[in-house]
Amino acid sequence: MRTILLLVSLSLTVPAGYGLDNGLARTPPMGWNAWERFRCNVDCDPDPDNCIREELFMQMADIVVSQGYKEVGYEFINMDDCWMSKERDAQGRLQPDPKRFPSGIKNLADYVHSKGLKFGLYQDMGTQTCDGYPGIWGHIETDVQTYVEWGVDYVKMDGCHNLGPVLFGEGFVNMSHALNKTGRPIVFSCEWGFDMREHNPNYTEIAVYCNSMRQYLDVQDSWEQVLTILNWYTFFQEIMAKVNGPGNFIDMDFIIVGDFALSYEQAQSQMALWSIMSSALLMSSDLRKMDPKMKAILQNREVIAINQDKLGKMGIMIHSESHFEVWTKVLDKGCFAAVIFSRATDMPHNFTTTMTDLGYPNTPFYVRDVINHRNLGIFIKYDPLNVKVNPGGVVMIKAEPVKKRTFKVY
Repeated sequence: MRTILLLVSLSLTVPAGYGLDNGLARTPPMGWNAWERFRCNVDCDPDPDNCIREELFMQMADIVVSQGYKEVGYEFINMDDCWMSKERDAQGRLQPDPKRFPSGIKNLADYVHSKGLKFGLYQDMGTQTCDGYPGIWGHIETDVQTYVEWGVDYVKMDGCHNLGPVLFGEGFVNMSHALNKTGRPIVFSCEWGFDMREHNPNYTEIAVYCNSMRQYLDVQDSWEQVLTILNWYTFFQEIMAKVNGPGNFIDMDFIIVGDFALSYEQAQSQMALWSIMSSALLMSSDLRKMDPKMKAILQNREVIAINQDKLGKMGIMIHSESHFEVWTKVLDKGCFAAVIFSRATDMPHNFTTTMTDLGYPNTPFYVRDVINHRNLGIFIKYDPLNVKVNPGGVVMIKAEPVKKRTFKVY
């Protein structure tokens, strides 16, 4: 019995957005960021293992390489707020907190680079950062030159303490131009849209100047907040899909798999949903204490491959009925992906769909469960695909035309 209901156009032919033309972020950025797990903990004396200092980033870089994260695609080690001194130096240049970063940012970036990884930091398009450290306003050229001298590969630009929508937008445009003029490949991640939500942001314009776009609330270590973020991007999916693509991808904020709040099923769901929607995949957890089952979720090559598909299409929700929701995504080489998500809280529930219901062409498909690395068989048109979905969990599939089968063995 078929239960799927098409609610919106599948938008399979929506063109990918045209992002910042610097040759970067051709697929969604992947890496690690300190913020969600470690916040602005700057009191290192009583808690040296969990404060924002150079050792933390070195340790995470070591683990990303030694424990397989780099091998599956995670490449950025990114600082967030609270790395700076409270004042600029006498020449107006940013400087790190001397007690927590005694070796300096260039040495830290060099260490990250020595591991074959890339280094990112945080700034704010305002007079101060969200936690009261120096903002970039009035210092764009100086700070960009500093980033180049330090060897920065990724800049996340926040929007606290800004000077209003006109100057705020001009600041991001000027920053984008300044980064491009350096000739150094620096991914530019913007919270332009997020901080201008009350002023009808032009997402098409933002995509021209930014490699990555944060549009909504910070994620917390909370399943409810994960769902809130998912709801927002789904509500605006038609707008986001038009600007999302190689060069510019949405950033639904951090992957919190391995922190404290998410169950195993919920962790699988966040990873699958962020992946099918082509969001940046930036972990924010303590990799030193990662549960092996959560690590396996973060390193699932087949799920990551759907996120990193070179077409860069954003997945679209096509079905919402009862507690079931379904997303589909167009992939390269005539392939497709789908996520079947259950918002149920009581028990596993069965769901039935078909290739036709999912909007796939009239051709035989090999269908594979990419979370569990299991082939489900060959399906055509109205052949029923029956799955059981756990509460808060997902089934994620890849469909590949039989005549072009290229499934990798992981």
